[in-house]
Amino acid sequence: MTIGSMAPRRRWLLLGLVALAAVALIAAGAAVITRLTGDSKPGGPPLAGSPTPSPIVTPTPSPSGPPPGADITGPLNLLLVGVDTRVSVPGWEPHADAVLVLHVPKGLGRAYLFSLPRDLLVDIPAFPKADYKGGKTKLTHAMSFGSRVPGKPKQPSTAQGYELLRSTVSGYTGLRIDAGAVLTFNGFDKLVDTLGGVDIYVDQRVASLHRRPDGKYRESAPGGYKGPQQVYEKGNQHLNGWQALDYARQRYITGGDYARQRHQQQLVRALTRKILDEGLARQPERVDQVVAALGDTLVYAGGPRIVDVAYALGGVPENRFTLVGLPGSGVGKGSAYRGEQLTNDGRKFITELRAGRADAYLAAHPTLIVKN
Repeated sequence: MTIGSMAPRRRWLLLGLVALAAVALIAAGAAVITRLTGDSKPGGPPLAGSPTPSPIVTPTPSPSGPPPGADITGPLNLLLVGVDTRVSVPGWEPHADAVLVLHVPKGLGRAYLFSLPRDLLVDIPAFPKADYKGGKTKLTHAMSFGSRVPGKPKQPSTAQGYELLRSTVSGYTGLRIDAGAVLTFNGFDKLVDTLGGVDIYVDQRVASLHRRPDGKYRESAPGGYKGPQQVYEKGNQHLNGWQALDYARQRYITGGDYARQRHQQQLVRALTRKILDEGLARQPERVDQVVAALGDTLVYAGGPRIVDVAYALGGVPENRFTLVGLPGSGVGKGSAYRGEQLTNDGRKFITELRAGRADAYLAAHPTLIVKN
């Protein structure tokens, strides 16, 4: 199949969601899918402990045969994860800083993307692979605890951590996770720069905790950091790689982690528009650049082939793809702070989503819809 014969514009909105994890993985996902449908190279190895996906091969259209993904009818749930891995720190355990779920109901005519707070207080099941006995703690720790490899304290496994995170998210939401993807922050930074930056509407003034205006990291100091801060002013802004990543990571702002989740989802939308407006899918040399930039920072994990999932979602109209922000509140205060919990409205959305009544619920609770 040639790039010129690919599906129409709206397909690329969902192709990326299949391939990538967190913050703005949509754009690279579209690039990966384009590469996959142009040759037989896989987008990356499966995650250890995940269902072994079928080999990724170029789909060969046949006048008499079914199209790719014809047997996928939904519902479909994809877990997209942005992981903080500090490769410069020996033994650093990966943290799930962005946890997003894409739910596509039966019939594949609608899609919902929502975030779960990294500090969400959840029941993490026992995980013998990591000698973890289970407990009630923050969602981000599922990735960390699950990554521990007995006998190898300085060699944590992000893949193994994803496995425990997947089980935890499934247990909390009641949704079966069919496939997923993980992207490190280093990969995200490279992705945005390879695309030439991204245009986004900054909905509130955000001062960076971590970066200076020149992009260098601020110096550590007792109780935090010191030195000048990069500031993202309210309004339309063009952000490069480190700026987009930095903006999407800030949570010590008005609205806290819930504002950060909103910014991550808005960044996903902005990158989607970027790749569609550039017509990246029709430029094989640009696709190669994006795939090369990601390297092994992106890993797809799932049962169905990524190509099949992508094509199955190709018919979802753009106006039926909804970003949802789930409100929450803290559990405990000060030194007694334990984590976050979703409000009744947030928890009820997940219940209604499982029951196939999400549209009606959002119509009655329009503030849950992420705009801009």
